[in-house]
Amino acid sequence: MQMNDMLKPAEVDLLYQTHHAWLRGWLRARVDCRENAADLAQDTFVRLLRARQASPLKEPRAYLSSIARGLMIDQFRRRALERAYQESLASLPECEAPSEEHRLLILDTLERLDAALHRLKPRVRQAFLLAQLDGLSIARIAERLDVSRATVERDLAKALGVCYRLRYADA
Repeated sequence: MQMNDMLKPAEVDLLYQTHHAWLRGWLRARVDCRENAADLAQDTFVRLLRARQASPLKEPRAYLSSIARGLMIDQFRRRALERAYQESLASLPECEAPSEEHRLLILDTLERLDAALHRLKPRVRQAFLLAQLDGLSIARIAERLDVSRATVERDLAKALGVCYRLRYADA
């Protein structure tokens, strides 16, 4: 990314000075936690620094709130994953529970998998989840989604390809 593709630091600084307090208040009303709102506001400006936005913003508050809304959704999904994982751990005998380091690795993998699956088309994601979580056969998935078996097979191949790339991306 070239510097001329981004907002200049002085422009971001001005946006921060002008809109940071407003954004923190806007977030506070939505997340009902001062510290969480402050963190999300900071993350919004970090995201803005990384954005490929070359021209001055015409509606800065709309742009900032759009970024912040996406961050809130990401945070909500991450916390839902963490809760589900913690609930599944609670059912394990203590001697089988993974170490804290292993837990963090698992949560990171779950977050990356969740993000990758959410980039898929809804039908592809649903077919994959029906196969993996519900254990449905291709025929049952095709029946439930009202599509052909060949379509389900293609959808599952796409989803498994995403999982494969995710698995071996860091290898």
